[in-house]
Amino acid sequence: MSLYELERDGKAQELIRLLRESDNERVKTRAAELLGNFDDHDDRRDVVNALVDAAQSDSDAITGAAIDSLDELGDDAITQLIGSMAGVDLEDDAADWVKAKAYMQVLDADVPELRMAAANGLGNLDQADAVPKLAERFEDPDPRVRARAARSAGKIGDSRATTPLESVLSDPKAAVRREAADALGNIGNRQALQALLPLYEDDDERVRRIAVGAFGNFGNDRPVDYLIEALSDDSAAVRRTAVYSLIELLSNVPTDQSHEIRDTVVEKLSNTDDRSVVVPLVEILEESTQAAQRRNTAWMLGRVTSQEERDRVIESLVDALGDDDQMLRQFAATSLAELGGDDNMVERRLLKIAQDDGVDPDVRGQAIFTLGKVGGERSRKTLDKLIDETEHDVVRKKAFSAISKLGGRG
Repeated sequence: MSLYELERDGKAQELIRLLRESDNERVKTRAAELLGNFDDHDDRRDVVNALVDAAQSDSDAITGAAIDSLDELGDDAITQLIGSMAGVDLEDDAADWVKAKAYMQVLDADVPELRMAAANGLGNLDQADAVPKLAERFEDPDPRVRARAARSAGKIGDSRATTPLESVLSDPKAAVRREAADALGNIGNRQALQALLPLYEDDDERVRRIAVGAFGNFGNDRPVDYLIEALSDDSAAVRRTAVYSLIELLSNVPTDQSHEIRDTVVEKLSNTDDRSVVVPLVEILEESTQAAQRRNTAWMLGRVTSQEERDRVIESLVDALGDDDQMLRQFAATSLAELGGDDNMVERRLLKIAQDDGVDPDVRGQAIFTLGKVGGERSRKTLDKLIDETEHDVVRKKAFSAISKLGGRG
């Protein structure tokens, strides 16, 4: 029976026997690999014990396969391995600081897979004292270890990792730079964010995307020019991320700065590809759960939308008129007024809402307010009639106000 058939038929004990007793290194390595698929098996404890022993063998191939399988089996399996190597009994209820101490010991192991496992484990423990030890691994000869150490430092989020992580941003391996950039974004202090700014030009698309994604966490206008540059990136994913970050940035900066940044962004967006900006803005307006983001998006859509995307934007803004957020409704109405054109599309959509008795009176009032800015003779006649027929004071008052801007009652 082949090793594959043993794994397929759930013969865990036979695979364990081969792992322990075979004289063939390739057989033992393959057995170790296959045992990682027995997470829900009745013999899981025996599987983990066998893999823990195999992970400390003299064969790099067997050790690597065993550690990978223990990683597949979960944190408890890796913890058992680390405890075995550190000579500590790490029960499930062991204190995190006890586990962290054992993991830090194993960070100096000769086998890179063990150092990777230890670095991974530390990332799952909220132990800031582990950061200096993880930082030592930022110069590990194995890039996989450097990447795992950077990732775990970011998960812990202690500011002491900031300066060491900055040096990792120049690592020759893109995968390592990605983890360092992501870690600095998670830490999110001023120094960390500042270190990410130059990465908008990194050779690796994912590094650029991670860095640009963190720019929205700034509390000032420092990254605006970098985000504008990112809107012209060759990668659609980076351009999309830049739009999201711009909206996030507008939501994070003080109100007085927000207005200035919005004007700057709108001015510079006139030179970018319309679709790469507008499509993600519409998605934010329709899908975001954060009020500040949706308000800023609604305002911006009225100022950056070209003819190509106009129809979709109008529909999205009209839908926003029915939102519970009054300020969002006002921004949507203002943008609809900006988008009014000779085709009367905005006017037609707003008239439909204004005349619908089944629509909330406040929403109808917002539509009527906008008609006062974009409507024509058809709107004037419709509103004139509506003043006499409506039972809702808010609708009547808005109609009076709008019709006065359209030439008055007939």
